[in-house]
Parts: sequence; structure tokens; C-alpha cells
Amino acid sequence: MDIALDLQNQEHTLITACMRQERWAQHKLYEEHYGKMMGVCMRYANNREDARDILHEGFIKVFKNLRSYKPGTSLSAWIRRIMVNTSIDFYRKSVRRRTEDIEHAQYAPSSDVSAVSQCSEREILEAVQQLSPVYRTVFNLYVIEGYPHKDIAAQLGITESTSRSNLLKARVKLQGILATKYSEYGK
Repeated sequence: MDIALDLQNQEHTLITACMRQERWAQHKLYEEHYGKMMGVCMRYANNREDARDILHEGFIKVFKNLRSYKPGTSLSAWIRRIMVNTSIDFYRKSVRRRTEDIEHAQYAPSSDVSAVSQCSEREILEAVQQLSPVYRTVFNLYVIEGYPHKDIAAQLGITESTSRSNLLKARVKLQGILATKYSEYGK
């Protein structure tokens, strides 16, 4: 029990120092959460540079809004939420929404599903980054973050059916990308 209280006190001290804009504390908070949050940003970005931009913008928001963090809740989850929202903002700024009719979606053969299971995390991330920004964003929000289509539609300014359609097309494209990679390398 003493260890848990000590960790809570350390977190409180760190957050308080960050709110006072002490550089050492900001640096420590950034370093503690950099890796995990960069992973979140990479799933939404086209490339590493965009992910880094999203990450830095997200941390600026973290430092500006630390007063709204509720002690006792997960700081990491709170920061993650900010990173996801910053990614959505980045998407809104950089991409005009494009959708295609669901009839144009091509279905990959069911044997391609085994290709996905043979891929590494890095290969899957690279495949997700090859998706168009709208497909990538809907895929991440639904599959990774667990948002329902109603919330995705509201956040992105699209209809629920468009969200569902984009998710379907994202999955089909991912299967195709990974199946192609699987067959090229003969894993």
C-alpha cells in the first residue's frame, strides 16, 4: 500500500510541477509517455513526421489542460484521449472527406485472413498507414479506440452509414495490402 501511495504522490508532484511550467517536470512527463503515445499517433498519421507533429501538438494540449485532469484517474488514458482527439483534428485540417459507394468495395478472399495473422505489428502498422486518411481514421477509431459508429460520425462530420462503409472498405484494403505483402515475401 505504501508503494501505491508513493506513486500517487510522485504523479501529483509531477503534475503540479508541470502546471507551474517547470521544464524538468514537462520533460519527465513527455519522456514517460512518448513511446506509447507515438504509437497512437502513428496509427493515425501518413508517416513518422506527421505522427511527430500530432504528438507534439497533443503534448502542448496536455500541458495547457493539466488542470482539467482528475487525480485518481489514469493519467496515461487521459493523455491518450488527447492524442486521439489531436489526431482527429489533424485529419480534419489536412484532408477533405472523400467516400466511395459501398458497391465499389472489393472483397478479399477469406484465405487472405491467414495472411494477416502471419504479419508482424510493424507490417500491420505500415499497411494501416497506406490507407487513405478517412479509412485510416475510421478504422482506428472503431477497431483500436472502440468508438461506436454514431460517435465516429459525429466527430468526423459524416453519416453513420458512411462510417460503416469506410470501415468495411478499410478492412478490405488492409486485407488486400497484407495478402499482397504475404504473397510477395512468401511467409
